[in-house]
Amino acid sequence: MSRVLLFLEIKLENFEFRLIKKDKNCQARAGVIKTPHGEVNTPVFMPVGTQATVKTLSSEDLNQIGAELILGNTYHLYLRPGHQLIEKAGGLHQFMSWKKPILTDSGGFQVFSLNSLTKTTEEGVRFQSHLDGSYHLFTPEKVMEIEKSLGADIIMTLDQPVSYPCSFEQAKRANDLTNLWAERCKTEFERIVSEKPSKHQQALFGIIQGSTYPDLRRKSAEYLLDLNFSGYAIGGLSLGEPKVTTQEMIELSISYLPEDKPRYLMGVGTPEDMIESVYRGVDMFDCVLPTRNARNGSLFTKFGKMIIKNREYADDFSPVDSECGCSTCRNYTRAYLRHLFHTGEITALRLATIHSLYFYMDLMRKMREAILSDNFLEWREKFLKDYHSDESEVEKLPSCQMRSIHPNPPI
Repeated sequence: MSRVLLFLEIKLENFEFRLIKKDKNCQARAGVIKTPHGEVNTPVFMPVGTQATVKTLSSEDLNQIGAELILGNTYHLYLRPGHQLIEKAGGLHQFMSWKKPILTDSGGFQVFSLNSLTKTTEEGVRFQSHLDGSYHLFTPEKVMEIEKSLGADIIMTLDQPVSYPCSFEQAKRANDLTNLWAERCKTEFERIVSEKPSKHQQALFGIIQGSTYPDLRRKSAEYLLDLNFSGYAIGGLSLGEPKVTTQEMIELSISYLPEDKPRYLMGVGTPEDMIESVYRGVDMFDCVLPTRNARNGSLFTKFGKMIIKNREYADDFSPVDSECGCSTCRNYTRAYLRHLFHTGEITALRLATIHSLYFYMDLMRKMREAILSDNFLEWREKFLKDYHSDESEVEKLPSCQMRSIHPNPPI
């Protein structure tokens, strides 16, 4: 009981989640997240701007494709250029000239992915930089300091994901640490807010872990609910477990979460996975999949994934997707994009990324419209039928495996 009383002191006046509509036939829901830098319509997909940029795109490009919220990575920004420099620049919004909302993760997953370069204790995670081999310590308090300096609208607690498969004992140890660190993050967050008030208040989200063990997921959710976070994330999924298990753990986690706070599924980002997760009540997503695939010539379309480098597109002068409204499809052909990729022109990466991210933004808009019309189940059935209409062209997409297994993936 003492924990509950301790964490009810600070009210965020410029952060709010409003549930606008729930589809009458399922758990899919549409809402609005109010932040200091504007409102975000949900469901929402966050393009991943790992190092204060969504690779190949400018902030103007992101505005044009309709992005409402983007993600920055605490691990990478801490190492380069450093959170103190970004704070000196006026915060991440000013540094990267992005006027809309930003979410920063805690860096916990990137540190986890370093594996042999880390040592985890109750104090925090000691890790070795993938850039120069230097050693650093991420504690809950340090992460709150970094994220405060970065100045994102939504920030995340430090957590410890575990690989799949793992034993119950391994998952429990990680879960216990995640809960402990969440409480320390909340304590430090409230100390910072009370001692250094800002007109741009940040909202802190907790992260549910527990691997694929239902009892651990339940305990994690209950513990975090007592800490009264502004929103809740579901972490530690899409790491190789069967798809049916992923959806079971999502559904279970959501069953413990309140209706009046946003729900963020971390690192899950195939169109099919997002649709199934919205169906179960998820509001927020992020994943490197659309941008990374685009840079490798794999484009998302209404009828599935298109490998634009294939020979069949050499003299195809139609747009990537005739029903797409992005600037790439309005102005360029499949043949031209294939030519750019085959000649190694960097313009190919930008045009492909614009298209795939526009596809994702449009997918979110269409899901929201379907929810508002109580038509989500019918829309879902039609979309998936069209998406897999040509199995010779469409490849079944793997899970995104959260944001990035390798902390600095190649193009």
